[in-house]
Amino acid sequence: MILESALLDVLPGQEETFLAAFAQAKPLIAVQTGFRSLQLRRCLDEGRGARFLLQVEWETLADHTEGFRGSAEYGQWRALLHHFYSPFPTVEHYGEPLLTA
Repeated sequence: MILESALLDVLPGQEETFLAAFAQAKPLIAVQTGFRSLQLRRCLDEGRGARFLLQVEWETLADHTEGFRGSAEYGQWRALLHHFYSPFPTVEHYGEPLLTA
């Protein structure tokens, strides 16, 4: 299992519009080969209400980097969401947990 993680800094004042667009975009990723789950969380720290944490679980790294990013659905995903970000997010991928509690 691979965990994709991205901090999404949404343009101030666009948070609710972003959330509505994300609800439209979610089915585009959910149908992808290797997709397992996603979580979108809003930052609770003062002054960070326009920051969101996106975490997506994939079966393999290639399911995200080659499969989803190479799909027609990714073009739709990009059109729905990418104009909300400033700066554009850094996406990182993590392997299996090394420690759990």
